Amino acid sequence: MRVLSGIQPSGSLHLGNYFGMMKRMVEYQQNNELFCFLVNYHALTTVYDAALLRKQTFEAACDFLALGLDPSKSVFWVQSDVPEATELTWLLANVTGIGLLERCHSYKDKTAKGITPSCGLFAYPVLMAADILLYGGEKVPVGKDQKQHLEIARDLAMRFNSTYGETFVVPEADIEENAALLPGIDGQKMSKSYGNTIKIFSDEKDLREKIMRIITDSTPVDRPKPVAGNVLYELYALFLNKKEKEHLKERFLTPGLKYGDVKKELFGVIWEFFEPYRKERQKLAEDKQYVVETMRQGARKAREVAAVYLERARRNVGLDYWN
Repeated sequence: MRVLSGIQPSGSLHLGNYFGMMKRMVEYQQNNELFCFLVNYHALTTVYDAALLRKQTFEAACDFLALGLDPSKSVFWVQSDVPEATELTWLLANVTGIGLLERCHSYKDKTAKGITPSCGLFAYPVLMAADILLYGGEKVPVGKDQKQHLEIARDLAMRFNSTYGETFVVPEADIEENAALLPGIDGQKMSKSYGNTIKIFSDEKDLREKIMRIITDSTPVDRPKPVAGNVLYELYALFLNKKEKEHLKERFLTPGLKYGDVKKELFGVIWEFFEPYRKERQKLAEDKQYVVETMRQGARKAREVAAVYLERARRNVGLDYWN
């Protein structure tokens, strides 16, 4: 099974990224053909500082490698190192209806939040489709917020195949329901654009401050605390096994629990969980040459696969005019 997914290096990676995509990608590499990449072309829709984009791309590469992504068991690269993606985007754009893009929730949500509308932001799903179809991705781990974009990729693959002949694999979405809508500290979806994230590699002070700012309800100490929709409970439960989750639930439903005490516990749990990864990440950050060469090697492997699908697409649309 070829599993493929990517993530934007548009800011420090956070718990939503880890539980929604990164952790699963590390697990998938054990028994699948894993393709994983940093989508810095996509990041251009919101990041307009060249130095910042370079920094964030490098740091995201360090994050993934530190968290266990093994380049010997997977193909791991930076999107812009495979220029075939932009050519395929143009080929797909010509079978993409404007109405299809106008219905995208993500575009509407981002512009409503104040992000400046642009052609790149509007056509974001077409580039995402190219990223998937260019490598024959069969299963694509995405968050629930990206489900519509994956459906567009499926639609474009089928339209292209119907119009020009069998060309692309039609991908399937893989959505982890338990982490699909991971809340941020304010109760909204955890997102860099909302400023409500808990960073994976926070320093101790920043992590403690973020945890203590997690929104809670005003239930008195001597009353049972709600579990459904409780941000603090949902974040804590991510780090627990089934038995531990049941125990945590009992604590919340038993009068006397203090949210402040639970927040202190959660800080300790998160800090300890990522301790070994922090040490590995520090080593990687100090060896830029290794990280850069690792990404370049991944890009070379990715381009070998991309060339096959792009050449097939070029031939099927008639760009091989010499034949």
